[in-house]
Amino acid sequence: MQFRHGARDEPEINLIPFIDVLLVILIFLMLSTTYSKFTEMQLRLPTADVDAQRDYPKEVIVGVSADGRYTVNKTPVAERSVDAVAAALASAATGGKDSVVIISADATSPHQSVITVMEAARRAGLVQITFAAQSTANPH
Repeated sequence: MQFRHGARDEPEINLIPFIDVLLVILIFLMLSTTYSKFTEMQLRLPTADVDAQRDYPKEVIVGVSADGRYTVNKTPVAERSVDAVAAALASAATGGKDSVVIISADATSPHQSVITVMEAARRAGLVQITFAAQSTANPH
């Protein structure tokens, strides 16, 4: 018996089908994924449930009337400018930067009036803002 000890061919792994499958999966994932336009903006929306209402010890309540007048903790603000509202918020914020601004706007108040309050809170350094809502069970 004579056995040959010749050169054996080493098995090769063909990567081309593997790359083809990965490209098909990548294309499928790219086409089926939906992208959110506002992923950088995390919003926590207020609820209108009366039972879930919380008491904030350091709250500043800002009222916005239907004609755009402002009150801060039931004290009327003389002017309607952002600076005047910011000054009123800064003086009413007894908790400093930890104070919570609660915007209680009339349903028919101008959108710009609410934005003015939010800008004034930002200028006063108050970053915790929430909105007051009326319960749907007991509208007045």
